[in-house]
Amino acid sequence: MVFSESLKKYGDFQRVYRKGKSYANKYLVMYMLKQDTQKNRIGISVSKKVGNSVVRHRITRLIRESYRLNEEKFVDGLDLVIIARPGAKEKTFFDIESALLHLGRLHGILNAVQEKESVKKDQEEVKNEVKEELKEEEKEEVKEDIKEDKKEVIK
Repeated sequence: MVFSESLKKYGDFQRVYRKGKSYANKYLVMYMLKQDTQKNRIGISVSKKVGNSVVRHRITRLIRESYRLNEEKFVDGLDLVIIARPGAKEKTFFDIESALLHLGRLHGILNAVQEKESVKKDQEEVKNEVKEELKEEEKEEVKEDIKEDKKEVIK
C-alpha cells in the first residue's frame, strides 16, 4: 500500500471504534475517523465467527488487495477499520471490492473525480457492448434479407 499504513495497536482500533462513524453492508462493516495526516491507516478485523484460520486470512487478503487497488480513490487523512461479516466467507474478490467501494461511497470518502472516471469507463464499456450487439443483429438481418431475396429470385 503506497499511500497507507496499517493500524496495529489495540488503542488505535478502540479510538476508531469509539469516535468513528460506521456503515455496513452484507459483507463488511467500515468504521472511519478523520485524522490530520497525509496518509490513511487501515485496520482489518476478521473474527472466528467467519471461519477457520485459512478462511480468515483469505478474507483479510481480499480486503487488503481490494483496498490497495482502489487506494487512490479514497480521501487522505483517514483511519479506517474494516470488519468482515460471516457473509463474506465464500465471496469472490469482486464482491469484496464492490462492498468496500460501496461503504466508501456511503461514508463520502471517495474522491469525486476518480469515482466519476470509473463510472464513465463503465458507461463507455456498456455502450460499446451494445453497439457490437446491434452490429451483429444488423448483420444477421442483412443475411436473412439476402436469403429471402435469393429465394424470390429462384422462384
